[in-house]
Amino acid sequence: MEHTKILLFLYLDVCLIIGFYMYLRKNKKLIGFQLGMNISVVMGGMISLLFGVLLIIQFPFHFTLITIIATSLGMITGGSFGKLFDYQTFVTGLTNGMLIGLMSPMIGTVLEMPTVFVWFMHIFFVLSLMTIIISIKRS
Repeated sequence: MEHTKILLFLYLDVCLIIGFYMYLRKNKKLIGFQLGMNISVVMGGMISLLFGVLLIIQFPFHFTLITIIATSLGMITGGSFGKLFDYQTFVTGLTNGMLIGLMSPMIGTVLEMPTVFVWFMHIFFVLSLMTIIISIKRS
């Protein structure tokens, strides 16, 4: 993949996360404990997966640094989304972001068709966000 496409994906991911966080902050009174737990797991995991794979494709020989960055971003994101609800959800989002952040650069290094996988991940991410939004509206 080209350098500009990866930067565009990273920028769009960050914008989606910030926008979704603001939406959740406004509507957190509507969200129950179980849905909050699922939200923190999905967001922490998806961000660490997306960033780990995109960064290892962009910088293939910086495995250790990218693992640290993906893990840190996953923990921060999962913890931030979990902190909207309660402490147990915070810990769950934090640990899920950490575990997937540790594994995501490994996935990125073995890809044979990185473009197809990156598009698949982003489609899956958007579908997950839509499913969460529908669940919030129905709760």
